[in-house]
Amino acid sequence: MHIRQMQEMKKDFELAEECSPSPVIGREYHQVDGEWQTVWRKNRRRQPLRFLSTRENADGAEQQDRLVDAFPEDSVDGLRVADAVEMHDVQLMRFADYFGKVLAKVSYSQFPWIEILKDSSVAKMVDIPLVDIPQEVYKISVDWLSSRAVDALGSFVLWLLDNIVGEFEIHQGVAKATKKAVPETPPKSQVAIFVVLAMILRCKPDLLIILLPIIKDSEKYKGHDKIPVMVWVIAQASQGDLAVGLFLCVHFLFNMLKDESNSNMESWDFTLQVIERVVSSPKARMSLLNRATRKGKRLVPPSALEFLMRTTFSVQFKGTERLQVVYPTLKEVAIAAPSGSKTLKQITRKIMLFAIKAAGEGIVDLSEEAGDLCIWCLTMNQDCYKQWEDIYLENVEGSILVLKKLLDEWKVFSVKQPILDPLKKSIQRLRVKNQKAMAGCENAARYASLRVAETYCKMLLGEISPGQRYLSILVLAGIALAGIVVAMNAAFLFKDLKSFG
Repeated sequence: MHIRQMQEMKKDFELAEECSPSPVIGREYHQVDGEWQTVWRKNRRRQPLRFLSTRENADGAEQQDRLVDAFPEDSVDGLRVADAVEMHDVQLMRFADYFGKVLAKVSYSQFPWIEILKDSSVAKMVDIPLVDIPQEVYKISVDWLSSRAVDALGSFVLWLLDNIVGEFEIHQGVAKATKKAVPETPPKSQVAIFVVLAMILRCKPDLLIILLPIIKDSEKYKGHDKIPVMVWVIAQASQGDLAVGLFLCVHFLFNMLKDESNSNMESWDFTLQVIERVVSSPKARMSLLNRATRKGKRLVPPSALEFLMRTTFSVQFKGTERLQVVYPTLKEVAIAAPSGSKTLKQITRKIMLFAIKAAGEGIVDLSEEAGDLCIWCLTMNQDCYKQWEDIYLENVEGSILVLKKLLDEWKVFSVKQPILDPLKKSIQRLRVKNQKAMAGCENAARYASLRVAETYCKMLLGEISPGQRYLSILVLAGIALAGIVVAMNAAFLFKDLKSFG
């Protein structure tokens, strides 16, 4: 896109310098001739959007000599103003039409959007095509868009997104079927659609969270072939709000990767690029931790943490090294919650359930991470002890790893958990379960596992009740000392008898 062309666009796109006297904020309802009518109060002024409207004159030639106001300055009729407010969707279409006409001559060679989406890095594609829009034009546009009704913007975003996805599918199909290049001129001025959608997503990123249920339920946005488009969309929203970007990665892209049996590294690469961009942003960690809940939902819910953990510590996933870099931050966001809060209790119970299972699956790195999560759950929520008891017999192997980690890290754990009575009672109950299970066990492997678990339980009880352990040591020492005293007395007695003889 030529800078000169964009500079010409800047001259065309205008905003009224003077504030409009139109009374657009504050309305009352009054009965006039028996009918209720809306009457708008003059309680503040609003600056209206003004942009050039292309129309045909009597000779059929286009002329751009008329300014159209979104809110007419000469209107003092409350009904006319109300009509303008209710026609935000019409205004948005006019807004898009303006950019479409200004950018209509941009050729595909100047804006090869399909190649950009498929072959460019996220860092490069995120600024396209806004990098060529003059800053003043961009600011004017987003200021106006920010004041539009949310419902109208939501519908408009879906319309723009559908257009991009539809054209992307068409060109993908053409490329596969004919092996030919796409048409030289993008239909419907595709560059304008990208420009307008990017502006909206950057100034109103929360719209995508509102629209997410619709997007997730529609097949048109799913599939690995759509990921480049959806990644571009999410990257635009993350420019406006990092938390929204992460939310969409986790709640949309992760779900797509989980649900597709043939997940490929290209899809993972796009997804990881967005996450890496979000996590590596300045002050991203604190920003994400402080906003771990968004619109009543967790940025990284426990189910997503399980998916992340299993993928990060998988021996089969090729992107393990990249995931291991971002995993600690995503894990922190997943477990961030006020101490003692209802949210924390819910999180710990859900994490404990999948972590104890993963700990017993025999994958070394996965077991270590899952074991750490189990101990964190026990530390943060004493209710998890009871939960552990309930699921113990179904997760003996995982419990063995947790018991061993508690022993190995006892000094650290005992400092973090000064009240050890809940753990002591749980271990005692686990021993009862062990003994009952071993009594009727005919499976040699399971019996051996129960014996190992029982051994760790005994050792752990010794750490929890050091007084009992020290008493045993004192008794043994006393017995040994008594033996020494008896031996010494016997020796002296023998010596006396010998001297007497």
